[in-house]
Amino acid sequence: MSVSMRDLDPAFQGAGQKAGIEVWRIENFSPAPIPKSSIGKFFTGDSYIVLKTTALKTGALRHDIHYWLGKDTSQDEAGTAAVKTVELDAALGGRAVQYREVQGHETEKFLSYFKPCIIPQEGGVASGFKHVEAEEHVTRLFVCRGKHVVHVKEASHISFSLVPFARSSLNHDDIYILDTKSKIFQFNGSNSSIQERAKALEVVQYIKDTYHDGTCEVATVEDGRLMADADSGEFWGFFGGFAPLPRKTANAEDKTVTFDIKKLFCVEKGKANPVEDDTLKREMLDTNKCYILDCGLEVFVWMGRTTSLDDRKIASGAAEEMIRSSERPKSQMIRIIEGFETVPFRSKFDTWTQETNTTVSEDGRGRVAALLQRQGVNVRGLMKAAPPKEELEAFIDCTGNLQVWRVNGQEKILLQAADHSKFYSGDCYVFQYSYPGEEKEEVLIGTWFGKQSVEEERASAVSMASKMVESMKFVPAQARIYEGKEPVQFFVIMQSFIVFKGGISSGYKKYIAEKEVDDDTYNENGLALFRIQGSGPENMQAIQVDPVASSLNSSYCYILHNDSSVFTWMGNLATSTDQELVERQLDLIKPNLQTRAQKEGSESEQFWELLGGKTEYSSQKLTKEPESDPHLFSCTFTKVFVMFWQVTEIYNFTQDDLMTEDIFIVDCHSEIFVWVGQEVVPKNKLLALTIGEKFIEKDSLLEKLSPEAPIYVIMEGGEPSFFTRFFTSWDSSKSAMHGNSFQRKLKIVKNGGTPVADKPKRRTPASYGGRAGVPEKSQQRSRTMSLSPDRVRVRGRSPAFNALAATFENQNARNLSTPPPVVRKLYPRSVTPDSARLAPKSSAIASRSALFEKFKTPPQEPLIPKSIKASPKTLESPAPESSSKGKEEKKENHKEGEKSMSSKIVSLTIQEDAKEGVEDEEDLPAHPYERLKTTSPDPVTDIDVTRREAYLSSEEFKEKFGMTKEAFYKLPKWKQNKFKMAVQLF
Repeated sequence: MSVSMRDLDPAFQGAGQKAGIEVWRIENFSPAPIPKSSIGKFFTGDSYIVLKTTALKTGALRHDIHYWLGKDTSQDEAGTAAVKTVELDAALGGRAVQYREVQGHETEKFLSYFKPCIIPQEGGVASGFKHVEAEEHVTRLFVCRGKHVVHVKEASHISFSLVPFARSSLNHDDIYILDTKSKIFQFNGSNSSIQERAKALEVVQYIKDTYHDGTCEVATVEDGRLMADADSGEFWGFFGGFAPLPRKTANAEDKTVTFDIKKLFCVEKGKANPVEDDTLKREMLDTNKCYILDCGLEVFVWMGRTTSLDDRKIASGAAEEMIRSSERPKSQMIRIIEGFETVPFRSKFDTWTQETNTTVSEDGRGRVAALLQRQGVNVRGLMKAAPPKEELEAFIDCTGNLQVWRVNGQEKILLQAADHSKFYSGDCYVFQYSYPGEEKEEVLIGTWFGKQSVEEERASAVSMASKMVESMKFVPAQARIYEGKEPVQFFVIMQSFIVFKGGISSGYKKYIAEKEVDDDTYNENGLALFRIQGSGPENMQAIQVDPVASSLNSSYCYILHNDSSVFTWMGNLATSTDQELVERQLDLIKPNLQTRAQKEGSESEQFWELLGGKTEYSSQKLTKEPESDPHLFSCTFTKVFVMFWQVTEIYNFTQDDLMTEDIFIVDCHSEIFVWVGQEVVPKNKLLALTIGEKFIEKDSLLEKLSPEAPIYVIMEGGEPSFFTRFFTSWDSSKSAMHGNSFQRKLKIVKNGGTPVADKPKRRTPASYGGRAGVPEKSQQRSRTMSLSPDRVRVRGRSPAFNALAATFENQNARNLSTPPPVVRKLYPRSVTPDSARLAPKSSAIASRSALFEKFKTPPQEPLIPKSIKASPKTLESPAPESSSKGKEEKKENHKEGEKSMSSKIVSLTIQEDAKEGVEDEEDLPAHPYERLKTTSPDPVTDIDVTRREAYLSSEEFKEKFGMTKEAFYKLPKWKQNKFKMAVQLF
């Protein structure tokens, strides 16, 4: 398309260069920019052009142009708006989608720019009308329709309170807002939905803030309820008294275009000529022409990339005439440029093959920008966007508590901590991760399916995970993850993640036996090749691949080993970070063998021999599905079957669009999130994961979603940060309110727009396994690593020694082979094998409780274990009361003592947990190390099992721990625990 400055209006210079909304009003057949303070105000006698600019994740800008026609606007102004819209698109590089908006029949996308609504005012610039605030308030009646966005229309108004409204203005299907001088009433038709009523309350809040300075009263009136309260009586007084409403009679505006047509016209010499064909195909559209696709309610104008500006204007005029001549005021006209067709347009064709290359359009956009730049126009926003930097952010805390089970048929087997991140491609796994959230402990329960896993065990894994979520009252988030499609959150949870070939579950073994295929399950003494990938120590993976040269890739590092040799291979395109990750993964795969480093291009013969000879291999880095800009969809259920049949996209969504009665889906291409409201019926909650799978099959955006894309099920009130990041703002107090959507919104409106929490914050949920939760944020410490990033790796050391050295060379190091410290709480939620280890501490608390109950009795020595250091001042018996004080004062003091008992107990416990002073070595008998081990055939009895190291002799203690007992017990208690966990001697 040729572009010249004579085609571009000066008012559009600099438009669309940054995200936001820009509006122009047609004045004297030219666009005049509207100040930001007036954006959202429309007059019925005017025509407007609205430009919405959106910044995409790719760094590019997307433009949507709308021209809005008031019901009283002139034909000349409407025609000018249509033509100027085409010019604006040309100024933006010819990429924008253009929409025709008619007052009262606006698209949901247009209304989403001006939430909660637009209320056009009478008048316009052509009639010389200027808006002046009226001295006297005019009582007005509005009708509201819409579940996701609200169409507001003024039904009628009265200037004098003596003249009543007609009852015929009301009906049972809609929602009405009566705006009086001192009070705003919302009348809910009996057939309206809860969601519609809640959305209408947003309009009430808007009217209250805009026309009443936020000070008037708000009342609701329910259809069918007699004058049972003062608000209802006052409301019906404006209609001459209460009387039953008549049935709604259909009028011209209620009639909808129900016919389903698809007629294609080619525009030539200003005329729309029908294209005769039984089916619609992409090949029917010629890049040198413009076409009109008439679909009844939607009329599309498709403009070829090489068409001229005049051709596009003529085609738009022909479409306008088609709508006007057929008397279809509700029909929406949408103009589309070749290469940027919308999903609704493409879905009308029986076959659609995307033939255009968006890169070509980017280049064309650059040429337009260069031309305008030579003409002195600021084109900073039109230049081709630079590719975005690859930034991985997990939005999840990595210091939590992890439990992993391997699925074995219909059972699940709990894995040891050392095996938490070692998965087999032929198996399925269930994991539970508890971690500190922004306001409370969060829980994520998920399943991981290996590529070689069998369907029966996948179904078992999903069933087990769903039951775990259900047993915890649907509080945790749930995830379904496939091998090769893992999200960054999963890798951060697992940290050093390893995937072995084959499997060890009964289902996998049965499968290979039935298929009579070779079992290629990983053997640590056999030949194996691992590709190393990741972004850092908290996100690194080792993936076992076929041990052949074609598996290599110049962009990665690899580990190759057999029973006696270990090679590391670094591709020419690999980074220093990749090389560091290799060193870290070696400690987990082959820790005790000397490695032989291989650089691409200088490999040894033995290296190639192990791989079966040298062959060609790739140098292209593997890429994962990119995360696109999020789209929000609501699911519509049928009464006959609980599965949804239809999804509706919600544009420019916010948290307020999530209704507690419904299920919503956030689609960001690489991941799917299913949000479930608290008021959703339980049987539908159980179908949430299935809904996500069906959504992927439906592929509403025609984006070729992978059937293995990760799916998350998010319950209202438990939204994790990696979900709330898709919303511009998030207020967790809104989900802490009682009631349905309407009841919650009503409380907010009556409270001046502020959410009202009706209940205290939910208690931190207990984990499925009964284990204690994670520490508070003030007590958080990273899970220790097996290798310090600052330490030179030394072969030949024992794993215990390596773990011990790593712990003290870097206090922030983390080790996946050991679980995080268990939080010892004063009042445990349940008694489990883990909590049984806290018996000494529990007995100490019980002893203190008994002590304070006998407040005047001096404490006896046996009641306080030596390991607990309570200050003498705290445990000191109170001094005798002076004889000058009466019995009443003694009783009062005694009551005060009783009141402070629990706080003193808690204080003592906190002092004990936080204390970092020196703990004296106890005079305990020494026992051999072999008898102190938990696996000893002849274990020592009558010892404190939580302090086995204290019973070692001084010599053995120094040999095992690398320091004396005295030095060890001078360490802070948390460091002692960290030391013992890293060594894992017992």
